Amino acid sequence: MVKFTLDEEEQEILNAFESGELKSIPNVRDEIKKHKQISVATFKKDKRINIRIANRDLSELQKLALVEGIPYQTFITSILHKFADGKFIEKQI
Repeated sequence: MVKFTLDEEEQEILNAFESGELKSIPNVRDEIKKHKQISVATFKKDKRINIRIANRDLSELQKLALVEGIPYQTFITSILHKFADGKFIEKQI
């Protein structure tokens, strides 16, 4: 038998599953289809913009995108989307 080491989040999920806290979603196929449609609509990119940005700022954005493991254009788009939706949260240093 193979033993796995779970991180804290994985252990919480396993505990919730084993205790019966997690419930199945009725009509799971319909839910998956609905969420796929929402994600396609959300991430549809149908407009192009050109902006000037300081080299230093672009370099920092590229570094942050690298840490996130995504292309910097996608990272910038994500930041703009969160800001437009009112979900952008500025970290307090």
